[in-house]
Amino acid sequence: MFEVSVEETFSAGHALRGYKGKCENVHGHNYRVQLTLEGPQLDSIGLLIDFTELKRVIRNVIHRLDHQFINDLEPFTTVNPTAENMAKYFYEEVTGQLTGLPGGARVTDIVIWETETASARYRPGT
Repeated sequence: MFEVSVEETFSAGHALRGYKGKCENVHGHNYRVQLTLEGPQLDSIGLLIDFTELKRVIRNVIHRLDHQFINDLEPFTTVNPTAENMAKYFYEEVTGQLTGLPGGARVTDIVIWETETASARYRPGT
């Protein structure tokens, strides 16, 4: 099995609804997002998928969130913009754009870091 990952960064603000503590207040993060894809076979030139394509897709999702107040954007007007929910959002958006992956390749997970030491991962159940 082969595995490839790309990472991108963006900055945005949010406030956690129903949270008791500092994070209930409006604050921001310099987020880092990692997209990982795996598959059993490579194409004719030895690639699972072109990194350029993965970066294009993750940047499309980031473009909507970068330098925004996430609580004002769907689905986060009702879904709490926790790192966990954001990781799932990225997964759903990315997999919706990566249709027709070659040779059984699939997105395995998304990891989003709010800080250098705090991250959340979303991977679909099996």
